[in-house]
Amino acid sequence: MSRRWLVILLILPSALFLYARESDVRESDSVKVYQGVALKLDIAMPIVEAARSAGKIQDYELALNVRLLNRFYPTFELGYALAECEADGAHHNGHGAFARLGMDLAVGKKGVAESNLLVGLRFGNAIQNYNLTNVKLQTNYWPSEDLNFYNQCRYDCWGEIVAGCQVFVWKGLHLGWYGRIKLLMTRNAKEGKVMPYYVPGLGYRKDFNWGFNYYIGYRF
Repeated sequence: MSRRWLVILLILPSALFLYARESDVRESDSVKVYQGVALKLDIAMPIVEAARSAGKIQDYELALNVRLLNRFYPTFELGYALAECEADGAHHNGHGAFARLGMDLAVGKKGVAESNLLVGLRFGNAIQNYNLTNVKLQTNYWPSEDLNFYNQCRYDCWGEIVAGCQVFVWKGLHLGWYGRIKLLMTRNAKEGKVMPYYVPGLGYRKDFNWGFNYYIGYRF
């Protein structure tokens, strides 16, 4: 399952590139290929996650992208999260790093660098260490029992469809946001392991999830 989605996520940006490149052939002689690199800091998720979890979830994220031909934005996102949450009476406490790699395509007016509407794809992955305590084991023959799992380690990956915009406000300074739809690829636990309730970069473990980022950045 995960291999199939990974192939799709790798091929689709190339298809988008070729489709848009055909319409830009006439402009390629007058537009520079490389048009700078941008560093962006997400200022929304640290506030949103901390507010809705009373400070028990913290999420920090940076993004780096390159602008090519006023249209294409190869993007790398890197972050770190700490989470303490409960589900079904069990307690999750974990921390880990995550990264996403993908590409955005500007769908606004060609040649306008000051602002863009963007659509894109991401492949995300995360690794974390976590503890799960008070996990209830219930059987038909014996009373329920609480189990504890310490020093667990887990790798997860997922795909994303993203859409958003960016607006340049002064020189290289710009603001922007992304909405994200996320599809979890790693849905099964290894034998003898328990899955975490929260995944850095993905959020609460669900087959489908969503996310929102608001960035402040600077293009060099």
